[in-house]
Amino acid sequence: MRLGSSWRWQLSRAMRLALRWCRLCRPRRGGRGGGGGGGGGAGGGGLVELWSYGKVLLKSLYFNSLSNSDTLVDCVFEPVYWIVDNVTRWFGVVFVCLVVLLTCSVLLIVYLCLLPIILSSYPVHWIVWHLCCGHWLLLMVVFHYYKAISTSPGHPPKDRADLPSVSICKKCIVPKPPRTHHCSICDTCILKMDHHCPWLNNCVGHFNHRYFFSFCLYMMLGCIYCSISSREMFIDAYNAIESYYQTPPPLYTFRERTAHKSIIFLWVLTSSVAVALGGLTLWHAVLISRGETSVERHINRKEARRLQESGKVFRNPFHQGRMNNWKILFGVEKRSHWLTRVLLPSSHPPSGDGIMWDCTFTRRDLVPI
Repeated sequence: MRLGSSWRWQLSRAMRLALRWCRLCRPRRGGRGGGGGGGGGAGGGGLVELWSYGKVLLKSLYFNSLSNSDTLVDCVFEPVYWIVDNVTRWFGVVFVCLVVLLTCSVLLIVYLCLLPIILSSYPVHWIVWHLCCGHWLLLMVVFHYYKAISTSPGHPPKDRADLPSVSICKKCIVPKPPRTHHCSICDTCILKMDHHCPWLNNCVGHFNHRYFFSFCLYMMLGCIYCSISSREMFIDAYNAIESYYQTPPPLYTFRERTAHKSIIFLWVLTSSVAVALGGLTLWHAVLISRGETSVERHINRKEARRLQESGKVFRNPFHQGRMNNWKILFGVEKRSHWLTRVLLPSSHPPSGDGIMWDCTFTRRDLVPI
């Protein structure tokens, strides 16, 4: 349709609607009975009819058979969702920088304040233990964090005609394989999506799920190690800072005062992170044992509740057994892999391609999507 005909048609439609409204607002003359009372009643009826006609016009702009209260709430909060997604996307860089900054500050305090004390006052076997254990945890944390933020979680291919799918993504308008979900922050579909992690500035999916969980696990162990190792130094530093307010105050040098405050900062930071990250790691360990992701957990709970009302039992088709679920996550195929792929840095790919899955279900079981 050309531009000229389009605006002429809109103008004609607006004039027809205006004439219709004027006709409805015009009071009707009563046939029987008095002229004034009949006119007032007809005018009231015309207003009611005008109000009904206005509601029909308004609903014609948005209403359809799929409209309900949830759709209306989603439309109202769509700008809020857009703001949250974009803020999270941009703040992901800030969170990554914060993780790097805090980790570097802990390392600086350990090498400048704790390590000299350990080398000068600890027995030889404890020195060897701290040097080996500390640097092993540091290596595992740095390796898995780098791989988690730099590895793509995986996306369904768009050029395959034989792609198995369980639904169509409403945002990408492409087939979605099993366990695939759309990330509104990344604005794309993710294979075996778990969640979008702002601390990684990346989605956790099929190809970086192992790196994410290993980072959480070794970071938690590293924080617990630092917190326990520096406990006595923290107590001494806290008592020294409390003595600053004595009369006369003890003669501490500037370097000693800085060391006291640094040790307290180290202990408080590592203890807090160990508690917070420990809860997150434990939750993901439970999900891995059940063969679920964070997204699938919510879907499976709804499906289990729905099937329970009809007397049926829900069965997760992706649950291969607790130990097998862990082997699939870590890519363990033989016993030596527990050392080379779990306890040492390894960049081996996960099992499968994230599109085809070995499911333990029959045709009567429900497959969550």
